[in-house]
Amino acid sequence: MVGGYALRYALENPAVRTVTSIGRRKLGISHPKLREILHGDFADCSALAEVLSTQSAAVFCLGAYTGAVSYAELRSITVDYTIEFARVLHDSSPGAAFSLLSGSGADPTGRSRMAFARYKGEAEKALRAAGFPRLYIFRPAYIYPVEPRKEPNISYRLLRAIYPLFRVLFPNQAIPADDLARAMVDVAVRATAETEARVFENRDIRTMVKS
Repeated sequence: MVGGYALRYALENPAVRTVTSIGRRKLGISHPKLREILHGDFADCSALAEVLSTQSAAVFCLGAYTGAVSYAELRSITVDYTIEFARVLHDSSPGAAFSLLSGSGADPTGRSRMAFARYKGEAEKALRAAGFPRLYIFRPAYIYPVEPRKEPNISYRLLRAIYPLFRVLFPNQAIPADDLARAMVDVAVRATAETEARVFENRDIRTMVKS
């Protein structure tokens, strides 16, 4: 969901010359800026080494909902796939910036009782050690889908139904998917020579999209 918005925003962004999309299925869209790469096994990204060369930034939105897959698969998707992609990207484009879609409550210490928080934290910790000159970690709370979709579970169906009230009562516990995607792209492609690693909580993301 967020990756789709990030793709569309990057294609429309005049600061972005080309966009390389990597996924398992065809997007069904065409654009003069777009290069689409199909890749089936994110446990091994070695075949992407040439594709990922000379890249200036990556916006990584791969993930799965808790309960939609087993805990073992959730960890593979959240941790192993992220680390493997980051390894190949950094080897191929060591100067690239990395923008990661993490999640609120991510715990790099590994002490959380929530598997999602531990796995997201583990991925964050690995990326911090990967050597990217610019690393941006986004920890959104509830991501509002904006466009209609089939919700993954009853909790998300309820949150979508009460979102107008929820965002008024708890403004720092929600972010529209398109705003989140825009922030992830903007920070990754902005011109800067600084070396930095920053974490953006939901409140920070809201501030970014308002500015």
